[in-house]
Amino acid sequence: MRSVETVVVEAGKGLIGDRYHGTRHRHLTIQSQQQLDRAAEDLGHDFDCRGTRRNLTVDAGEIPSQPGTRMSIGEVEVEVVRVAAPCRLLDDEIGSGAAAALRRRAGSVCRVLTSGTIRVGDTVKLP
Repeated sequence: MRSVETVVVEAGKGLIGDRYHGTRHRHLTIQSQQQLDRAAEDLGHDFDCRGTRRNLTVDAGEIPSQPGTRMSIGEVEVEVVRVAAPCRLLDDEIGSGAAAALRRRAGSVCRVLTSGTIRVGDTVKLP
């Protein structure tokens, strides 16, 4: 995983350049740094948000997990498909117990409804 300042997003397909681009529903994954901080407290140590392998990390607030919930990220509209389940491989990447600490905190999987560009600093809005 690597950080970028901008990413082009294509409706119905996802982030251009992402390995899931073009899949049916897993167009974009989004997580909350606040939830990651709570998981880090449970684990007893901090970890880099890139270790969870989500596409976007927002710095504040909760991420909706209810399927059908829509939100906008800058100029892009997305719809929640499901909760993003933490992978057991996170225990190897982040540390023992990471998958359990991230349960219900690993963000949401979304489908992209409108094309556009997402930029670092864009606001996430719930309609």
